[in-house]
Amino acid sequence: MSLVSVGDSFTEGVGDPYPSPGTGFRGWADRLAEHLADHLGEIEYANLAVRGKLMRQIITDQLPPAVEMAPDLVTLSAGGNDLLRPGGDPERMARILEAAVRRLRGAGSQVVLFTGVNISKGYMRGTIGLFARYYMHIRAIADAHGCFLVDQWSMKVLTDPRAWDEDRLHMSPEGHRRLALRVAEVLGVPVAERWDEPWPEREPVAWSQARREDLAWVRDSLGPWIGRRLTGRSSGDSVTAKRPELVRMTKDR
Repeated sequence: MSLVSVGDSFTEGVGDPYPSPGTGFRGWADRLAEHLADHLGEIEYANLAVRGKLMRQIITDQLPPAVEMAPDLVTLSAGGNDLLRPGGDPERMARILEAAVRRLRGAGSQVVLFTGVNISKGYMRGTIGLFARYYMHIRAIADAHGCFLVDQWSMKVLTDPRAWDEDRLHMSPEGHRRLALRVAEVLGVPVAERWDEPWPEREPVAWSQARREDLAWVRDSLGPWIGRRLTGRSSGDSVTAKRPELVRMTKDR
């Protein structure tokens, strides 16, 4: 079978680097492709996702080559970066997403859609309502067009801080690993591990240590993120797709 993944940093795999320096990010989509190759013996896989991309960029730049590849399966996640910007409109995003889904389904591909994680603390406090509205639309689109739906909103294990990278915006390697297992489960692909395995107990973090971590996050992650927004730059301006063409992946890699 063939799999093409399109989207932004979520699908590129930011937060889950490969062990070897300079080899980029792994992420749930690469991990899913590995599960599929293990199950089927071999697949063809492409990942067109690029960090920081907005909905219009994903639809303009990634959707046409994805359609041209005519894959059996497409994973599609887009709109999150739009809703983090002023004036984010979940209804407009949903209309664009549905048009993309209609195009992919019309070309014969099965489609996997995603809701996001139910996190309403920190910088997400003021926007979680917009995201919740968008996720309701995504559920409706999945129902209407016969798509697979990975409902991260119900995955409580992903609300644990250990599921997230130090930047608090992208998932950690463990978060990506668990999500890949969940996507495989939704697709009916058997795996040997559980995505919902309880997190081990950990020592409580002292108030002073938590505040130091917050200040470090503002300095190293939030500040630069705001700076890019104010200057119209994106973390993906100089990044290209890590797997732009369908490439054979085997059980033995």
